Amino acid sequence: MTPMLQSSNMRGLAVAGTIAAASALAAWAVRGRSSPVFGPSIYRGSAARRSLALTFDDGPSEATPGLLRILDEFGAAATFFVCGRNVERLPGVAREVAARGHEIGNHSWSHARFWLRSPAFIAQELARAQSAIRETTGRTPTLFRAPFGARWFGLRQAQRQMNLLGVMWTVVGLDWKLPAERIARRVLAAASNGAIVCLHDGRGLEPNPDIHETLAAVSRLLPELRGRGFAFETVSQLLCPNH
Repeated sequence: MTPMLQSSNMRGLAVAGTIAAASALAAWAVRGRSSPVFGPSIYRGSAARRSLALTFDDGPSEATPGLLRILDEFGAAATFFVCGRNVERLPGVAREVAARGHEIGNHSWSHARFWLRSPAFIAQELARAQSAIRETTGRTPTLFRAPFGARWFGLRQAQRQMNLLGVMWTVVGLDWKLPAERIARRVLAAASNGAIVCLHDGRGLEPNPDIHETLAAVSRLLPELRGRGFAFETVSQLLCPNH
């Protein structure tokens, strides 16, 4: 290889490495659980107590009451990140979640993908959901989880305007595609003081979603986690060191 060709190859490798590094950084900024790039966000709570937080995304749905019964059976508090359109479609279920003492967070209005969207679109998604939740349940969320866990430009300002803290997760159960046994194994492997567990009681805006694997997994998880000494707290409780 001539010196000129060798130099050209080296420059090509350097450019490729730079592009790969930039791509990895961009992916972390958008979806990294610890990324603060697009707004303040947390992915776990205080490790001072033997507690963790169960969270459920995409509801309310027709299947949510079944989940509430399982949580009631074990006296387990949870945090529900709800979509505004689903709250509008099923206001009675949304009110039942609140009435049973669970925390309600904002999961956007329409479960839209935020990447490549304008700041105005993102702000409207959060504001419409915030209004629907407040008017239906009487609760004003202080927590927000981005659909698909993806943040984008404009989210920081929207969160600040609405006093919302971003919440990612310590472990996601992949319960939209895995059987109950594997969901439970994933969660149990990551269970630790202050962990935030992400599961789902809906499938985006889909009516009558099939979440029977999630329900079966939760029925397995609750007694096993309690047997390991864990208490179940809402995310806000988990973030409070003196709770």
